[in-house]
Amino acid sequence: MLCRVRSPNAPGEHPMKMSVLLISVTLLVLPVMAFGQEFYRWIDEKGTINFTDDPTLIPEKYRSQAQPKKPPQQSPASPAIPAAERSNPVGPQEQADSAPKKTDMLGRGEEWWRAKVKEWNDKLAETQRSYEAAQAAMRGKAKELEDSKFKPDSFQRKLKAEKNSLEEKVKQWEKQVEEVKNMLEKTLPKEAQDYGADPAWLKHKE
Repeated sequence: MLCRVRSPNAPGEHPMKMSVLLISVTLLVLPVMAFGQEFYRWIDEKGTINFTDDPTLIPEKYRSQAQPKKPPQQSPASPAIPAAERSNPVGPQEQADSAPKKTDMLGRGEEWWRAKVKEWNDKLAETQRSYEAAQAAMRGKAKELEDSKFKPDSFQRKLKAEKNSLEEKVKQWEKQVEEVKNMLEKTLPKEAQDYGADPAWLKHKE
């Protein structure tokens, strides 16, 4: 394909006519550019602008000035980003990490409440061990007193006093066990409710 258009500087050319010619040339060249093919442009001695996509159609004396040109290529369109990804640029885990953590009315979170429950559970285990140890000691003293029937009264009174002392200790430890259980089963849940803490924070974590 060969196209020619007179240069606007050529004498005797009407501006309107030149505009029409330029538009016509553009319409002829655009299909070539649209497909990304090379085209050639040169100006002859009459000032005519020539276009072609076939280098064999270029006169010999103009081939040195006619350099192949390619239309500028458009960058490939970026893949469309789904709306969900645009509105949610981070993953679920990062979202969970960045979300504000829930707290009670005093700003205490799950970790604080779980640490409190653990503290009282540890105390319960300790008081139960002491209670059981006091019971074992009391039973042992009661057995020793029973076996001392034929021993002096002073010795029996001594054993009896020791047995009574151990019985008091058993009662004290039993009372402490009940107090700790009450704290875990009633007081802490009530306090969590009053301060707006999540009740699940007080339950054992699987």
